[in-house]
Amino acid sequence: MTDLLEAPWMHREDLAALVAALGVDNARYVGGAVRDTLLGLPVKDIDMATTLLPEAVIERLGGAGIRSVPTGIEHGTVTAILPHGPVEITTLRHDVSTDGRRATVAFASDWREDAARRDFTINALYADPLTGEIFDWFGGKADLDTRRVRFIGDARQRIREDHLRILRYFRFQARFGSTPADEEAESACAELAATLKGLSRERVGMEMMNLLSLPDPAPTVRRMEELGVLAVILPEADPKALAALVEVEHVRPDALRRLAALLPAQPSLAEQVASRFRLSAAQKKRLSLAAARDGEPGEPRALAYRLGREAALDRLLIAGTDTSALTDWEIPAFPLKGGQIVARGVGAGPDVARILRRVEERWIAEAFPDAARVEALLDDVLAEARA
Repeated sequence: MTDLLEAPWMHREDLAALVAALGVDNARYVGGAVRDTLLGLPVKDIDMATTLLPEAVIERLGGAGIRSVPTGIEHGTVTAILPHGPVEITTLRHDVSTDGRRATVAFASDWREDAARRDFTINALYADPLTGEIFDWFGGKADLDTRRVRFIGDARQRIREDHLRILRYFRFQARFGSTPADEEAESACAELAATLKGLSRERVGMEMMNLLSLPDPAPTVRRMEELGVLAVILPEADPKALAALVEVEHVRPDALRRLAALLPAQPSLAEQVASRFRLSAAQKKRLSLAAARDGEPGEPRALAYRLGREAALDRLLIAGTDTSALTDWEIPAFPLKGGQIVARGVGAGPDVARILRRVEERWIAEAFPDAARVEALLDDVLAEARA
């Protein structure tokens, strides 16, 4: 396990200035930055917890010349804008009430109390910003050693506080977990799976897309099906199709393509799922195009010309077809315009469009020859039309 003091980010000058402004006794690093550093993984975001109230955080940062944004001040979060990236600073909290969708919190001053309200043991690790000392009240370091994703305290209680923690559990299991998974966590997720119906579709969709963007989510998605969780949020899904896609992917993992692989080849159903997950119009269109697959996708370059590179890759990879023909290949522009056909004596109107389509189809079938060949193809089509 990596020593925290060996991490380059721990020695950033802008972070040192931030800690000095808050006071070393008032701030600790927490969560993902600590967890990922201990695992030897790259650190993307840095979060801090503090005993200071949000107003005091803003005042101290301002006094040190550090710009801040009250990004979630009602929940105690202020974001410090630093030269090497923003840092979220959140006042210690404890839950006053929860209903599975939102929590009412009160500010606290006890570090352990703040840790106790977090979801998993591996996310409740705090670190002294100067010495790198780790504060671990719930066995998070031991769980990191064994790659065990475990809820803090009673798993069912943690889920009742926030139903989205079911999906967060599977995302963290896919990213960090080993098998067999924590029995209590899986049992609680299966028992309370129906509570996911009470969450906003957007939150569910976002969490599902985050899961699908991981290197290999297929075993976890299959386990979600076995435990009855997948049936609640995506009953149409076929985990076997996802596993097949992951095996043949040679490009950057794409969550939307993986979602398309999970779904049957039914465009109307794909559009329903896109609406359910509150996806953008562009994402809905792409999902629908992927779902319009029917049998073998056909010649890769012809498919890319008709649908675009991204949609073609979706179809080809879901079908398990070789995509190397598209590597470094630029989709060409059809070198024939309607005006050229009119100049050959064809009256402007629907006849021009029909001839244009016929020449284009032959051009595609011949693998996109040059303009001289297109002229010859036009001669052939015109001769046939006159005949």
